[in-house]
Amino acid sequence: MHRSGFVNIVGNPNVGKSTLMNALVGERLSIITSKAQTTRHRIMGIVNGEDFQIVYSDTPGVLKPSYRLQEQMLEFSRSALVDADVLLYVTDVQDTADRNADFLEKVKRMSASGTRVFLIINKIDLTTQDTLERLVEFWHHELPEALVRPISAREKFGVESLMEEIKNALPECPPFFDKDQLTDKPARFFVDEIIREKILLNYDKEIPYSVEVEVETFAEEDNLIRIGAVIYVERDSQKGIIIGKNGAALKKVGTQARKDIETFFDKKVFLQLFVKVDKDWRSNRSRLRHYGYDLQ
Repeated sequence: MHRSGFVNIVGNPNVGKSTLMNALVGERLSIITSKAQTTRHRIMGIVNGEDFQIVYSDTPGVLKPSYRLQEQMLEFSRSALVDADVLLYVTDVQDTADRNADFLEKVKRMSASGTRVFLIINKIDLTTQDTLERLVEFWHHELPEALVRPISAREKFGVESLMEEIKNALPECPPFFDKDQLTDKPARFFVDEIIREKILLNYDKEIPYSVEVEVETFAEEDNLIRIGAVIYVERDSQKGIIIGKNGAALKKVGTQARKDIETFFDKKVFLQLFVKVDKDWRSNRSRLRHYGYDLQ
C-alpha cells in the first residue's frame, strides 16, 4: 500500500507557515524572516518514503490586497484550498479568528464537507498552559471537524507526530513525482529567494516589499557556480538605498547571500549583484508575469 497526496499550508501572515514547511520537509526551501509577506509564491516541498509521498505547499499569508502583486499572492493561497488532500490551517498563540474571516470561512466549509483539515496552533513555546488550553477549546468550537494540533515549528515540538498523522490521512495512491525529487522549483528560484531574504533582513520599511530579484546567469562548473542576479526596485531613490554608501549595503547582502547559496548547493559560488529600476513593477501586469506571477 502506497499513500500520496497534496498537503497545503495556509494561514495569516507571520504565523510560522514557512518555518513549519521547512521543519516538515527537512530542508530550507522557504525563506523565513520576522516580517510579514515574506513568502510570495506557492512553494512545493516533496517528502518521500518507501510507502508514501507527501507533497507540501507553502503559500503566502492571507491578506487584503493593496496592489496587483498582493492580489496574485492571495490567489496562490486560495488555490491551495482547491487541490488539497490535507489542509494545514496555521494560526499561532496571538492570531485571531477575525483577522481574515472570509478565508477562514472557506476553510470551515472544506472541513465540514469532508476534507481532512488540521488546525495548527503554532508558537506554543511563547504562551502559558492556561492560554493554550483556552485556544484549543476555542478552535475546537470554531472548526469542530478539524484536528487541532498545538506545536512549535521553531522548536520542532510536535512536528514529528504531526507528520505521522498527515501521512496516515493521505489517500492510497501512487507517487505524483519521482522519488528523488525535492521540489517543483528550479535552482534559480532558490537563488532569487535567498537574495530576497537578505534584503528583507537588512532593509527597513517599504524597501524589501518593493524589490524583486531575477537571476540572469547561472553557470555551473565542476567546483563553482557563477551567478549574476539583478535586484529590481520601483524608484531611483530605492536603488541608492539598496546600494548604500560606497556600495557597502549591497556588498553585505551579496556576502550573506553567497554563503547561504553555497550551503544550499554545497558548492563554491561566485555571485555578482546588480541593481536596476523597474518602475511600479508590483502593479504592472506584464512585469508580474515576467517575474513568474501567473496572473489570470
